[in-house]
Amino acid sequence: MESSSSSFSSFEYPFSQWDYLDLFILRPILAVVFTFSLISLGWFLAWKLVLVHVPLVQEIFGLRKKPVKPKPPTRRLSKFYDSLNSQTSASGWD
Repeated sequence: MESSSSSFSSFEYPFSQWDYLDLFILRPILAVVFTFSLISLGWFLAWKLVLVHVPLVQEIFGLRKKPVKPKPPTRRLSKFYDSLNSQTSASGWD
């Protein structure tokens, strides 16, 4: 019995080409694909649930156009100075 166990321990299983292929090529590729898919899923969920509603992100990606407000014909300061001018001209301080 000892002879069979000693012969078993001295016998080594060499790696086949498929084992090397699996160990050095397939596993790293699958790990990268798995990691990329988790990051993509997280980004998609964050985009749909949170980021779409942030005004800064909407402005950066052009999702919402800012409404263009037409300029008023007279501004507040010009109204103020016009009223001052009309008061001074009416009171005769010219």
